[in-house]
Amino acid sequence: MPRVKAAQAGRQSSAKRHLAEQFAVGEIITDMAKKEWKVGLPIGQGGFGCIYLVQKWIRTRKLKYLGVPKYWGSGLHDKNGKSYRFMIMDRFGSDLQKIYEANAKRFSRKTVLQLSLRILDILEYIHEHEYVHGDIKASNLLLNYKNPDQVYLVDYGLAYRYCPEGVHKEYKEDPKRCHDGTIEFTSIDAHNGVAPSRRGDLEILGYCMIQWLTGHLPWEDNLKDPKYVRDSKIRYRENIASLMDKCFPEKNKPGEIAKYMETVKLLDYTEKPLYENLRDILLQGLKAIGSKDDGKLDLSVVENGGLKAKTITK
Repeated sequence: MPRVKAAQAGRQSSAKRHLAEQFAVGEIITDMAKKEWKVGLPIGQGGFGCIYLVQKWIRTRKLKYLGVPKYWGSGLHDKNGKSYRFMIMDRFGSDLQKIYEANAKRFSRKTVLQLSLRILDILEYIHEHEYVHGDIKASNLLLNYKNPDQVYLVDYGLAYRYCPEGVHKEYKEDPKRCHDGTIEFTSIDAHNGVAPSRRGDLEILGYCMIQWLTGHLPWEDNLKDPKYVRDSKIRYRENIASLMDKCFPEKNKPGEIAKYMETVKLLDYTEKPLYENLRDILLQGLKAIGSKDDGKLDLSVVENGGLKAKTITK
């Protein structure tokens, strides 16, 4: 995007965000290392840019992979009198939003728990490097092009350095920044104009889990009223049991989701989360349904009313 617009774009909700301008296929862009890249077909587009086809932590944590895109290069590209930032990263497959919608807006409990375990891995990594994401949602989660059981968190347009040089930003409400992020998922802190923090990312993930399981969040019918959305989230945070009753009216409620939300709501603004405890909560959920963390997302696509054991990859 043009540099002069970047700061403004971060303050718009998803409903107001404009899509980035596309470049012509075959156009040559040059990164800061003077390496040239040829633009291919766009595979995704958001309010902060287009994603183009262009190719100690894991080892020490004993992870099979970490869903953070590999950085290949970046720079500025001038076009039509405007200057655009670009970043080169690996090619990915479908985003989860497309698959979620193809599955009648439902993921299985196992799929949601597997996804969330991998997202916790990602969040712990970026949090440990002094940043928060601020916009976790299905459309910002892309599948590995060759391995659809691997998911990557992209779009760092709202990423924020919450702890520069090891000093956490103080809690301060700013009316000019109220409701930053994607309104149905954004944290209560963000609704109040507070700079993003670790607890906010974890709260957002909690809302994602509920939507992926049920297809709906209690405040989704009135997203044009940010204050209503914020007040609904505050009311349900004060009574997680009522949130679970609203979203899961049947008797068999996913207890791990309630426990996760209860744990996150107790975090102070500057407090470091115990990620391993949160993972253990989700692992107990897998155990409760007779499953385990096998790394399989078990995604399938609805086709003609049935389930097709195939994942969309492009």
